[in-house]
Amino acid sequence: MLPCQDNFTTTFSTYPEMLSHHERLSKESVWRRCKVSELHVEPLDLTSALYGNLSEFVAGTSNEAVSDTAENLGLALRVGGDLYPIRMTAYKTLLDRAKISGTALPKLKRKELADVLNACLAVHSSEALLLVRDEKVSATHSGDAKDYSVLPIDELLHTLEKNMESRFPGYQFETGYADHAFTSGCWTFPAQKEDLLGTYAKTLAAKGQVKAANRMVPGIRFLTSDTGVASAKVCAMIMGTQHPIHIGSCISVDHRLQKKVDDFGKELDQLFAQFCDSVAKLQTLLEIELDYPINAMTRICKKFSLPKKEALEAIAMFQTSYGGGTATAHDVFMALQEIPWLMKLHNYPEAKMLTVEENMARALSIKWSEYDLAKAVSY
Repeated sequence: MLPCQDNFTTTFSTYPEMLSHHERLSKESVWRRCKVSELHVEPLDLTSALYGNLSEFVAGTSNEAVSDTAENLGLALRVGGDLYPIRMTAYKTLLDRAKISGTALPKLKRKELADVLNACLAVHSSEALLLVRDEKVSATHSGDAKDYSVLPIDELLHTLEKNMESRFPGYQFETGYADHAFTSGCWTFPAQKEDLLGTYAKTLAAKGQVKAANRMVPGIRFLTSDTGVASAKVCAMIMGTQHPIHIGSCISVDHRLQKKVDDFGKELDQLFAQFCDSVAKLQTLLEIELDYPINAMTRICKKFSLPKKEALEAIAMFQTSYGGGTATAHDVFMALQEIPWLMKLHNYPEAKMLTVEENMARALSIKWSEYDLAKAVSY
């Protein structure tokens, strides 16, 4: 799999690998400003005159990048005399610049779609900010400084590393991931287990869950995107379990309103306090008794649109294991964690899994009595 291909993904087993990858991207990527009206879309499918005509494209564009585009989005973008293939990640922001939307658009032939986009792009006087990365246009953001702020990922990583060195000595890198839409990385804080999870772990142990309490380690997930799919954020996680448990967003900085990497650093100062708040919410679930835990779990799965196949499997597993009668909201929340684990077994895309984990974390803040009802619900 080549970096120019839309489905390119990579994982990192060490932090230096992850940092090096993003330093390369920062060095080689081009952020280009222009008028929206200067953008001109051209068809690039297998029947296009551009297909196989590599000389039409900006220097450095490979046959692989052109062929991959023809098999995916099937469009190219000309700006200032330069022609680039367009990556799938740029499609939504391109529609945003044209100020159009609709489910019918992807069904159009590429020539027809290009014509519609060009007619709309031509009437706008606003500015666009293009991200050209790995041979393709990866995003077409708004060029207004208040609408999109570039937060280089390598600089965000340096800032995060500096904060962890100061506040969480002994931190350990677990794993990293990157594709053309977003990047993520996980760290654990074994030396801070007592500070962050001490009371919660003791409560678990007192309720007979000694092994689970001993395995748990506090950690974080860093997540960001240069293509508009995520803010720069750090989420509280519990590691050491079958699958990492997302227990809420700690800090977040949007790519808007002239935000800088320094703003991300300032938000990180709240990381410890926000992490403790997330753990406190999780611990509270131990005190919430549910009369109809299966019904509650089913309603939550439906409310948060969790994937049906995996949700039903997780519900069945919980129904078999908990033995009937009442259960706590904590029991149900932990049973929900089988869903991302099953998704991983079923090879779901990383982005889908992260979205599901974030949705499940919202269960920490719901009013459980609204879901703990005698009436069964189908899913």
